[in-house]
Amino acid sequence: MPADEKGYIQFVCDWQRSDAPNDPQAEEVIRWRNRLARLGLIGVYPDGISFGNVSVRMNPQGFLITGTATGAIPEIGPEHLCQVTSADILANRVCCRGPVPASSESLSHAAVYEILTEAAAVIHVHHLGIWQAYCGKLPTTDSQAEAGTPAMGHAITRLLKGHGSIPGGVFMMGGHREGWMAFGRDADEAGNRVLRIWDAWCLRRQQNPATG
Repeated sequence: MPADEKGYIQFVCDWQRSDAPNDPQAEEVIRWRNRLARLGLIGVYPDGISFGNVSVRMNPQGFLITGTATGAIPEIGPEHLCQVTSADILANRVCCRGPVPASSESLSHAAVYEILTEAAAVIHVHHLGIWQAYCGKLPTTDSQAEAGTPAMGHAITRLLKGHGSIPGGVFMMGGHREGWMAFGRDADEAGNRVLRIWDAWCLRRQQNPATG
């Protein structure tokens, strides 16, 4: 399946329609996705383009991730998840199965899992003010690498390999306006790392209302 008409998916998506993934970790993906959606860190733009996604590593391979174009749904369920069975950044291809195709940022999640064997959960959120404040201050991917492209997957790979470790488990996506990611040993650690940045931002705005 090529990129759709709204530009969500920019990789070749080999999607097998199937029932909702039956995995106990689905509850963690759903819980954190819905919590972050209530904060506006995951959602949909006025033009209908969704943003933000949550994934967890599955054993023995692949990962469970929120589906593409689900940002407008206030509270998702298992029927809005997809299992990525394989992802090839070089070939720009994702193989997945579930009720909906995988998120357009699946290759970005795959890059984290490939490099960081300790990472068992990845979260991608959007916030313009946080992105502007922390780009270049926190670890940041190449500004030439755009969202949902193999270039972004390669940029994340280079960033993670270059740093060896990412203090705090959060990095900015330099070529993806508003986008940033967090990872952790489980969904709670990744989610709490997002909330730590969010809380710091909210405190900063309280102290300085002029902050964007």
